[in-house]
Amino acid sequence: MFELRQYLLLFTTATIWGSGFIGQSIGMDHVSPFTFTFFRTLIGALVLLPVIYLLKRKAQRRHKIQKANNRRALCIGSIVCGVCLISAESFQQFGLVYTEASKAGFITSMYIIFVPFLSWVFGKRPNLLVLIATLLSALGLYLLCIEDPSRLHLEQGDILILICAVIFAVHILAIAHFVEQVDGVALSCGQFFVASFLGLITMLLFDTHLSLANILAAAPAMLWCGIMSNGVAYTLQIIGQRGINPTIATIILSLESVMAVFFGNLILDETLHAKQYVGCAVMLVAVIIAQLNPRLFSKLLLRR
Repeated sequence: MFELRQYLLLFTTATIWGSGFIGQSIGMDHVSPFTFTFFRTLIGALVLLPVIYLLKRKAQRRHKIQKANNRRALCIGSIVCGVCLISAESFQQFGLVYTEASKAGFITSMYIIFVPFLSWVFGKRPNLLVLIATLLSALGLYLLCIEDPSRLHLEQGDILILICAVIFAVHILAIAHFVEQVDGVALSCGQFFVASFLGLITMLLFDTHLSLANILAAAPAMLWCGIMSNGVAYTLQIIGQRGINPTIATIILSLESVMAVFFGNLILDETLHAKQYVGCAVMLVAVIIAQLNPRLFSKLLLRR
């Protein structure tokens, strides 16, 4: 039951992230990537402050002994996750300026390959079923996002988004490490404050054409991405990853590409081709395979 709840939280995260691509595209019509990233991370942090206060008051009223946060771990975790977050989101925003959204969605979600690889480097060897599910997810993403294989070559924007995917993989592993030591909501809030502080510096240094009119025009998109994609979704990701294999969490989170296609069809009236439906089905199969017990699977094969 615990794992099912965690999987649902991660799927909800993927759903919100999928809808966030629409907000990002709209916001980029009015402000620079640094400005958009600064405001969305700041909004995400401010949204979580009352949540942390209410959770603390609720625990006190019920006379619960709260899990004491290791302040050192919370500070280090906030800095590490915040640096990863601002770096990945900035590379992604700049990449979207130079490359098509379909290619960007596919390349970004390649973190499903980088997470198990990095986990292996750090001594956490994934089982065979998880590796199979990871490769199936990559195949599903390809079918879902790439319409013309001849256009799949690396350009400037593609390289930026590929760097973003690697950083997102590091971010997922960092969360998996720190979430076992500190409160998940506090960690999420801390990473947003670190990210927004760094975003403010880069915005003031590099965005020389910033205007109030452009900020107001991009405000609805920044509010959506700040409240939902950052404040809600990243917090659900941190809570949902507790006690879950990082590679399995990554496969579920990669469903954001499926949800992005769904929302594009629903809101922007984009149509799906047969190959894209196959890609969605392949990714769903990958998620199911990732949940199988490898020992039970081995026993079934031996019986045959």
